[in-house]
Amino acid sequence: MPATPAASRARRRPYTETELPVFKLTAFLIVSYVPPEPVLPARRALRERMHEVRDRFVAENGPTAHVALAGHLSLVLAELQPECLGLYWPLRSEFNAAVACLGDNRLEPISLALPYASRTDCLMHYRQWDREPPASRDECGIPVCDGPPASPDVVLVPCLGYTESGFRLGYGRGYYDRWLAAHPQVTPVGVAWSVSRLEHAELAPQPHDHPLMIIVTERGILAP
Repeated sequence: MPATPAASRARRRPYTETELPVFKLTAFLIVSYVPPEPVLPARRALRERMHEVRDRFVAENGPTAHVALAGHLSLVLAELQPECLGLYWPLRSEFNAAVACLGDNRLEPISLALPYASRTDCLMHYRQWDREPPASRDECGIPVCDGPPASPDVVLVPCLGYTESGFRLGYGRGYYDRWLAAHPQVTPVGVAWSVSRLEHAELAPQPHDHPLMIIVTERGILAP
């Protein structure tokens, strides 16, 4: 993929080492978790358990695991060479892909986007991100940028749980499943902590669950 000429995109000063922790702190602490709609009791209990597992893992291994996962993700993105990369703003103990990608010099020529989720119709779309801390929130209270609509060709999908067959446990509202079903040409890359792995039968994927093409954890890369 040819690099974007420097003159065609605005040059922004890099984040300093003192700014990045603030950026990371904001990403993890100011976001309120939006509970899912009523679901089957088994799925609800599974989500609660996986939240506890993930929170405990990050509390004990956060910095080291973040560096390892960022390294594997960088390799995957270098291979995929997206023209526009769809990110996500991290909730709770999710991997902070936004900070990781901002720190990857190979992604400087690539356009970035963040999702906007609508609670009224449970749909989402992507907006171009200028790499500055988001100043707005979507209808679910998640930080979002105010850029024009974007059409990413690769999207990072946060996983509360995942299976080696490529299925994902999310928060139950189906935003990503619906968006991916409407954009079958897009490459979905799951991002998860290794402790979030589930057996296929344990997750029991539903007909509407959209499989992921690649899953990246701090332990490596899984291509189902």
